[in-house]
Amino acid sequence: MSEELALTPAQRHAFQRELPSWFEQHQRDLPWRRRRTPYRVWVSELMLQQTRVDQVIPYYQRFLKRFPDVRALAEASRDDVLKLWEGLGYYSRAVRAQATARCLVDQHGGRFPRTLAGLQALPGIGPYTAAAVGSLALGLDAAVVDGNVVRVLARVFACADDPRKPVTRQRWQAWADALLPAGRAGVFNESMMELGATVCTPRQPRCAVCPLREVCVARREGRMESYPARTKKAKVPHKHVGAALVVNGRGELLIAQRHEASMLGGLWEFPGGKQEPGETMPACIARELHEELGIEVAVGDFFVTVRHAFSHFTMDLHVHWARIHKGRPRALDCADCRWVKPGQLADYAFGRADQKVMEELAARGWRGLARPDVPGKSRRAGSSRVVTRADKSG
Repeated sequence: MSEELALTPAQRHAFQRELPSWFEQHQRDLPWRRRRTPYRVWVSELMLQQTRVDQVIPYYQRFLKRFPDVRALAEASRDDVLKLWEGLGYYSRAVRAQATARCLVDQHGGRFPRTLAGLQALPGIGPYTAAAVGSLALGLDAAVVDGNVVRVLARVFACADDPRKPVTRQRWQAWADALLPAGRAGVFNESMMELGATVCTPRQPRCAVCPLREVCVARREGRMESYPARTKKAKVPHKHVGAALVVNGRGELLIAQRHEASMLGGLWEFPGGKQEPGETMPACIARELHEELGIEVAVGDFFVTVRHAFSHFTMDLHVHWARIHKGRPRALDCADCRWVKPGQLADYAFGRADQKVMEELAARGWRGLARPDVPGKSRRAGSSRVVTRADKSG
């Protein structure tokens, strides 16, 4: 099918009249649809990227309460921003958000530009986010194309082209642009996204209540779930990572902060790293803590394994107790390190895997902090409990 879209009168009426009318009657009551401003729309779009609506709502509400406007976000500490984002995953979104906020304050007086070109000139804002903010909050004529919109377009026009190819994505954008009713971009975009999220779903679409059912080619063919074309996913690598619960004589735990340029940058973690081929887990932990913090540790009993899925790999995080027998922790291959009491851990932003370790510690009543097991002691080994996470967040 060519990039140009020749619409029939029935198709144009369905997309530009029946679809918005359906949306007005059936839209969900979502917090970012109330008191709409460029800032509120922008924050919601950042959070909704790769994250479910029901998961985003409480985060959005807490974030807006703590950072009600651009200036509040720009002036906050990085740790505060990451803490409010903790558990939402894809933490680079939070880092980019603050960079954008600071640019808005420094260069635009805390106000969003009112053109698409001006929005896209901001750091961290691409064509999709600019179109969303521009159409939903500023009244600009710009079509948004996300996964929900792609699914609707691919089914209505029976497009089986490879969605990974840039030419296919360009075609879908061109089609959305052609369908856009002048002066009504906001309601059109929300209608398309809402339809894909609630009716034209990936599995078992509810075609009987779809406002586009009479013009949908996939429905006519009875092949709704064949569109868009599914691509074979590459095998996701699996990694084994070691981490240590290092305890001092005051019952404090050692935590380290990741470099901002690294994955999960700026977050805190229990120190450790990836296991090398042929390396035992205790040896891995001892090596990583020496390289990262300049300390030599006695690695003790196993504590827990957390299984976690990121977007591009899966991980088993194997956690052991440990004590320092030589050296003093210093940030050699990390941004910072600190000794913290158990009650202080909640003040720091951790990735989801480390949060599960803390939850397991709390579930066991923080046992082991006074006298953790180390080599040479006869105390009973820790539980072999495995905690599984597969939410593909950070």
